[in-house]
Amino acid sequence: MKCGASKFAVVLALYLLPALAWPLEDIELPPGFAIEEYASVPNARSLALGDNGTVFVSNRRGRSIYAVVTEGDGTRTIELIDGLTTPNGIAFHDGDLFVAELNRVTRYRDIEDNLHNVPDAEVLDIVLPSKRHHGWRYIGFGPDDKLYISIGAPCNICDEDGFGRIIRMNADGSEQELYAEGIRNSVGFTWRPETGDLWFTDNGRDMLGDDLPADELNFATQQGQHFGYPYCHAGDLLDPKFGLGKDCADYRPPAQKLGPHVASLGVKFYTGSMFPEDYRGQIFVAEHGSWNRSKKIGYRVTLIRLQEGVPVSYEPFATGWLQNESVSGRPVDLLVLADGSMLVSDDHADRIYRISYTASDD
Repeated sequence: MKCGASKFAVVLALYLLPALAWPLEDIELPPGFAIEEYASVPNARSLALGDNGTVFVSNRRGRSIYAVVTEGDGTRTIELIDGLTTPNGIAFHDGDLFVAELNRVTRYRDIEDNLHNVPDAEVLDIVLPSKRHHGWRYIGFGPDDKLYISIGAPCNICDEDGFGRIIRMNADGSEQELYAEGIRNSVGFTWRPETGDLWFTDNGRDMLGDDLPADELNFATQQGQHFGYPYCHAGDLLDPKFGLGKDCADYRPPAQKLGPHVASLGVKFYTGSMFPEDYRGQIFVAEHGSWNRSKKIGYRVTLIRLQEGVPVSYEPFATGWLQNESVSGRPVDLLVLADGSMLVSDDHADRIYRISYTASDD
């Protein structure tokens, strides 16, 4: 593991913005919005924001964690830690960086003050399963200061105890408890600022054809709710095997059905002030894109508009990474910066993009 000044690695020098034409020349956004490269990070996955503006980035396939720091008119990417096992989930909380690997969570104290000399990892006392299928974790801290961790199903479709759920605990790993279940594989969740409700994406099962089932955007109003998997999909589709004798009415339906097999991952409420008023408080979703559909779908960022907390529309926001069945990028996670711009990670193009709004919103 790389944790000392002697192993400190700057993997990329200064990047001046804007720096990249491809694949951004094909990206379409609503009028007034612009997209540019923010940083280059191998296999860029989950994003977390430090108190001092450091953007932390996970690298699931490359076994590393990176920090992106502002330098002059650009950014610099630093490899902080390496040698990890499927390090997908990351979270920043009270000055510390939390990293979720396959079967453990580690904590790095006062990380922004120690980017050049990363402290030793503290392993939290958490029992996590070690099965690799859907074993890449997503983590985050809720408004209750609890650490939430997704535990994906170890299969396409199965009914196995201890999986298909979101758990929560204290920051030190104590008082672990089940929060929500019936969730096939959530690789993105967030909390609505106005209510504190947990909202999360869920990837629908495979092998029911091109158009079934829909991916899901869900929200939990309280602890203990069941969202259907593996018995009922998308609120109204009983599973041909596990749904026998079940009733979809017994499970909480999605707040919004998403496209089938779009691989919905990162989800964020827009909490900034840069975008026009009608985007504020709305939901953005990163759709990683289908892998087993006869015609590809997803590979975009979508917008879900709410009225009184209820989704009323689901529409494209940033598109163009998919051109005539050819893929140039796969959005993974989203992050709203202090200036109101939004970052999008892309593990296919090894990039992080910045979306900003520059036109007048009068």
